Amino acid sequence: MRTMPIGKLIISMSLPMMISFFIQAMYNIVDSMFVAKISENALTAVSLAFPMQQVMHAISVGLSVGISAVIPHFLGMGNKDKANRTAGAGFFLNAVFVIVFLIMGLTLPGFLYGIQTDVTEIVNDGTIYLTICWAVCLGEFFGQYYEKLLVSTGRAALAMVSQASGAVFNIVFDPLLIFGIGPFPKMGIAGAALATVLGQILGAFIAMMMNRHFNHTIQLKMNMIRPDMEAFREIFAVGVPSMITIGLSSATTFCVNQILLGYSTTATAVYGIWMKLQNFSFMPVFGMNNGMIPILSYNNSCGENRRVLKAIRIALTAIVSYLVLLACILEFVPEGLLGLFSASGNMLSIGVTALRICVLSLPFGGACIIMTTTMQSLLHSRYALAVNILRQFVIIVGLFSLISAATGTLQLVWLAVPCTEILSVCIASALEFKMLKDLKKQPIRN
Repeated sequence: MRTMPIGKLIISMSLPMMISFFIQAMYNIVDSMFVAKISENALTAVSLAFPMQQVMHAISVGLSVGISAVIPHFLGMGNKDKANRTAGAGFFLNAVFVIVFLIMGLTLPGFLYGIQTDVTEIVNDGTIYLTICWAVCLGEFFGQYYEKLLVSTGRAALAMVSQASGAVFNIVFDPLLIFGIGPFPKMGIAGAALATVLGQILGAFIAMMMNRHFNHTIQLKMNMIRPDMEAFREIFAVGVPSMITIGLSSATTFCVNQILLGYSTTATAVYGIWMKLQNFSFMPVFGMNNGMIPILSYNNSCGENRRVLKAIRIALTAIVSYLVLLACILEFVPEGLLGLFSASGNMLSIGVTALRICVLSLPFGGACIIMTTTMQSLLHSRYALAVNILRQFVIIVGLFSLISAATGTLQLVWLAVPCTEILSVCIASALEFKMLKDLKKQPIRN
């Protein structure tokens, strides 16, 4: 963490996570592709489930991000006892939220779909899908937890193996369980949900075993798994901005879906496709984030400011360059992308324009995510929180509402996506400049 050249260190920490995130994003897309073959209403049901799944994902990722920043911070200070206590408190928090979402999954999905649409097929399919995803959330929470224990102690390649294993399981079993291929029963949309949660459980189990056999830095014992308010505060101080980032994205998707439902359910399905494509495009960004957090946290705690600044420059340059290239490529293939989801003529007429406008946002959004990650890692969580609230909810929902009300034209409504990212990256840049200016004033160790 402290001696390896920064470029090499970022690659070694981030590349395995990028690969595993790519595979995870691929199974999200494959899941929707197979569901779309059931019907367009089934695809809409999954699209409407996405923001509610993201609520769960926001909490699991936020907890794991907090753990992956706090543990290396204590290790950098030479305080292994506090690092172990943080791991135990993190396990306890994850167990609490598993129980919370089990209860929610058994009680709320039907109500949540009923307030969004009166299309019976969408409500029934969505209720089945969300009930399984929420109630069987053990793999989601503990997969994130055990993977981040590996990442926070420099074992990113092992975390990649566990994540990739679960994703590959999902990709393989999706069609088998949805369509009843071979000895498997035909389960329809329930099969898609079941393949997802079983893949998560497999990934969590593999990550747990890898920690047990290869991660001797963190010694997690039963007597450490208990409430610890000091550790809770430290985990949430770093993790809450990530929770809000993903959670606000969930709230935003819900609000935007309500606006788009005013035009058609197909418009909502198109937005769901865009969200999955955007998520896929951002996988290297999320992988870079996971690699950067322990690097920045550790070197900042050691006073290695030159290494911190160099890591930020390398990450921003790499991510923006990649997303500019990707956006240029995607501009030419919207029909092909929509064809993967069995798009009807109506979906193509809406989706081609939508995707061509939305992909313009990618470089700005990627830069914004990297900057907010550096803010979290360098203990400026309030900056990250401000940017995330504006980017993930206030600006985008405001622009969707404003453009829709002012024009009433669906083709123009999609402009809210790139406009949001441009405004957000301007705000993030100003706060990043202020933070780094303060950092440069701190004493530098040679």
